[in-house]
Amino acid sequence: MNREIRSVEDLLRVLDGLFGGGPAWDGLYADRDRPVPFFVPQPDENLDAWLRDGRLRGGRALELGCGPGRNARRLAEAGYEVDAVDVSPAAIAWARERAPGVRFHLADIFAVDLPHERYDLIYDSGCLHHLAPHRRISYLALLDRHLAPGGHFGLVCFAAGTGDPDAGTEIPDAQLYRDGSLHGGLAYTADELRRLFAAYTEAELRPMREDTGLFGKPFLLAGLFRRD
Repeated sequence: MNREIRSVEDLLRVLDGLFGGGPAWDGLYADRDRPVPFFVPQPDENLDAWLRDGRLRGGRALELGCGPGRNARRLAEAGYEVDAVDVSPAAIAWARERAPGVRFHLADIFAVDLPHERYDLIYDSGCLHHLAPHRRISYLALLDRHLAPGGHFGLVCFAAGTGDPDAGTEIPDAQLYRDGSLHGGLAYTADELRRLFAAYTEAELRPMREDTGLFGKPFLLAGLFRRD
């Protein structure tokens, strides 16, 4: 059938196809010895800081794009009941070894069957910046559906304006569709994130810190928002 679009979700899936299969995550995670920055066992420095200073105080946590489980493990150690989602079987296998007390789900974040409707924390380290622009619609709907009132949303993503070649692209959205490529990921300014998450109250938005002994790169932004 050539006429595939009969709903918004049909449209989003057709637009997904313009970008091919996306990054080959399973091939990346299958080689555990590859020198990839986020293959380290340490959690994000910002997540650790928010847990230590008491801004995040436990409950239920949902991690989007959990990779090999380093942040999910930190959340579980802090007392959270954690559900963590990733599309890569290799990443989920690795994560289950690292954090056996976490519920890991091999699924697309927009199609996962979760055991709870609401979470006190939704955390994303590097998922949003690998989503095509039209999937921001799905992403905001996911937050609205699953973030509990009074809950927090934490984010790490590529920062625009750093000049770092690892910081993703600042190419405008429309050009990404003409190119049929996300060019390795999308960089955001702090103001773009504030506009995108305007329904939430900003608690902190800053570059990640290096030299903490944990994971942190200055070409990444770390943000914490609260649903009032």
